[in-house]
Amino acid sequence: MPTPATPSTPEVLFAHSRDGLAIHDAFARLVADVTGDDVQVRTTKTQVAFRRRRGFAFVWPPWVGVRDHVDAPAVVSFSLGRELASPRVRQVAHPSSRVWVHHVEVRDPAELDDELAGWVREAYDAAG
Repeated sequence: MPTPATPSTPEVLFAHSRDGLAIHDAFARLVADVTGDDVQVRTTKTQVAFRRRRGFAFVWPPWVGVRDHVDAPAVVSFSLGRELASPRVRQVAHPSSRVWVHHVEVRDPAELDDELAGWVREAYDAAG
């Protein structure tokens, strides 16, 4: 499914998926809970990025970035200074020598648990 050319809000980005928007909203609350107010949020045509000095966490519709089939309504990603070994992580990108971006498929907001919050907190700490 194509995404809108220039979404300005998460509601536009996830317009086709009520479940995806619910996951976005829950993830935004999780990020706020573990980071406080020191976060910038930026919506692009492909994702919602949570930033400190640099992006540390992201939520996006899966049809914009995963080449393999994804049946989840949203994917959350976070950047760590190490590669994480977890069965929850579907893909890991290694865009630079010190950054590993981990992608986790999310089918239900209840999957945004304490373990994921810990990874987001680690990503936040490393981004600032």
